[in-house]
Amino acid sequence: MRVAIQLAAEQAPWDQLVTYVCEAERLGAEMCWVAEAWGCDAATPIGFLAARTERMHFGSGIMQLGARTPAMTAMTALTLARISGDRYCLGLGASGPQVMEGLHGIRHGAALGRMRETVEIIRLALAGERIEHPGTHFPLPLPGGEGRALRLSQPANPGIPIYLATLSPRMLELTGEVADGWLGTSFVPEAAAASLEPLAAGAARAGRTLADLDICQGAEVAFGDDVEAMVVRRKPGLAFSLGGMGSATTNYYARAYARQGWADAATEVQRLWLAGRREEAAARVPDEMVLATTLIGTEAMVRERLRRWCAAGVTTVRLYPAGESLDARLATLARAIEMIREIAPSHR
Repeated sequence: MRVAIQLAAEQAPWDQLVTYVCEAERLGAEMCWVAEAWGCDAATPIGFLAARTERMHFGSGIMQLGARTPAMTAMTALTLARISGDRYCLGLGASGPQVMEGLHGIRHGAALGRMRETVEIIRLALAGERIEHPGTHFPLPLPGGEGRALRLSQPANPGIPIYLATLSPRMLELTGEVADGWLGTSFVPEAAAASLEPLAAGAARAGRTLADLDICQGAEVAFGDDVEAMVVRRKPGLAFSLGGMGSATTNYYARAYARQGWADAATEVQRLWLAGRREEAAARVPDEMVLATTLIGTEAMVRERLRRWCAAGVTTVRLYPAGESLDARLATLARAIEMIREIAPSHR
C-alpha cells in the first residue's frame, strides 16, 4: 500500500503546514491530497508545496464539479503538473447541495451526467485535442454563439491521472469506467463490496478490472490505550458528516453508511442533527461505527484495521494523523507509516 496524507490548508498556520508536508515526505509519505471545501482552494497550496518538496506527489482532493468549467479544470491540472514536474493528480468530486448551491450558487442536480462530460472534456484538453464536445451539460463550442473550438496552448500531458471522489452506486460505476483512481471516504472494509462491486462493474464496461484503479481510502489515525475516550471525541465529527454534509434530502455520506450496514444509526443521527440537537446526534453515533471507519485505538487495534484495509483491496492509505501539536501529528504519522510498511511492504 502507498501512504498518502490529507491536508486542509485552512486548519493550521501556513508555516506549520509546510513543515508538516516536508517532514511527511522525509518520513516516507508518497502523496499529499489537498482539500477544497469552503475554505482554501486546492490549486494554490499544491503549487507552493510542490516547490518545497522533491519526491512527493500532490492531488486536488477534491476540485468541486461546477466551481470551475471543465476547460479551466484542465488548464489548472496541466499547469500544476508542469510546475511540479509531473507530480500532480487531478481529483474531482461533485460535492453536495450545501456547498454547490449555498456557496457557489450552482444547481447540484445531474451530477452523473455532468461528471461524465467533465471528464470527457478534460481528457480531450489534456491530450492536446481541439475541444469539441456535443454534450448536454457542456456543449462546446457553445451552440448559437460566436466561438470556435479551441485547443489549449499548453503542452499536452494526457498522462495526468484523474481520481474521482464518489459514494453513490452509479457514480462509483462511472469512476470504475473513466477514472484512474477512486478517492473514497466513509469506508468500512468489512462492507467493502458495497463500493467495490459497482467500481468493478464500471471497470468491466471499459474492458478493465479493479486492478487498473488506485483504491485510495482515507481515515484518521491515532494511537492510545483509552479507546473509549478516543471514540467519544470523534463522534461529533461523524455526526456532522451524517447530518451536516448535505441537505435533509441529499446526504451522500449518510447513504453510504446506510449501504454498509448502518442505516438505522445514520437515519437517527441525521434526524437529530437536522433538528438542531447536535449533542444528542453525536451521542447516538455507535462506538462500533467510529471504530469501523477510522484507524484509532491501541497499536494492535490499528494494525488489525490496516490489515483489513489491505485485504479489502485498498492500494493507497490516506492518513489524517491525530495530535495536539505538529510534533505529535508527525509522531503519529511515523508510527502509522512503519506499520503500513510491515503489513504491505510492496508498493503498487
